Amino acid sequence: MSKVVLITGGSSGIGKSIGEYLTKHGFTVYGTSRNPEKYVNHPFKMVGLDVKDVSSIYDAVAKVVAHEGQLDVVINNAGVGITGPIEEIPQAEIQHNFDTNFFGPINVIKAVLPQMRKQEGGLIINITSIAGYMGLPYRGIYSASKGAPELLTEAFRIEIKDFNINMTNIAPGDFATNIAAGRFHAPLKEESPYKKYGRVLHDIDDHVNNSSDPIEVSKMVLKVIRTKKPQTHYIVGAFMQKFSIVLKFLLPDRIYEKMLINHYKL
Repeated sequence: MSKVVLITGGSSGIGKSIGEYLTKHGFTVYGTSRNPEKYVNHPFKMVGLDVKDVSSIYDAVAKVVAHEGQLDVVINNAGVGITGPIEEIPQAEIQHNFDTNFFGPINVIKAVLPQMRKQEGGLIINITSIAGYMGLPYRGIYSASKGAPELLTEAFRIEIKDFNINMTNIAPGDFATNIAAGRFHAPLKEESPYKKYGRVLHDIDDHVNNSSDPIEVSKMVLKVIRTKKPQTHYIVGAFMQKFSIVLKFLLPDRIYEKMLINHYKL
């Protein structure tokens, strides 16, 4: 039987790329959106789900299980970007970011675990970010909201190991998606003491716009699904982005911090 996959945030970007790729490889794929009716010609099925609404999460999971009788792979992909000096980011935007990037995936996991226990197996993939491995200037909230699921997965893996359920993280670097368009940017203020923020913001958006095709993430997802015992962490991105994580663990903190300061010309 074809494996059934649920991808949160499957309407565009990395989520859509993953869904298309897995569909071509014979999987039964469901993506999610707050407005699934907009995607009648989508390359795979869409169901309504808002990761900030717990009841909608449980409803979507129940709908997929009712239609398919199983749920084999769940990919926590829905997420939002955020930039700005931490001091100047409104609290409501910080809360929204964590509700989407951290609390949302937790609630999705809680919703699917009972079904995976019932069928005695399953795989949960959390799409995080290379930014989650380090505190990046003017992306500190995003780094924190993506770093937290990395640690969450480490704990979850131990707690669910007796149920034949696997969980892993895939941390992409910069890929050419529409994340920059949907990202919250703290407004550039003439009176702000953080004068360098505007230039860093421009560089961040440039990196995304000139990055690789997200198909590389999709290929990694398929590889992980086909792996009997997935690792805890996977990283997908340009060589220097991946190497920056190696340096993070090898270099003394102050030297690594200096390297980031030089990289961003701060």
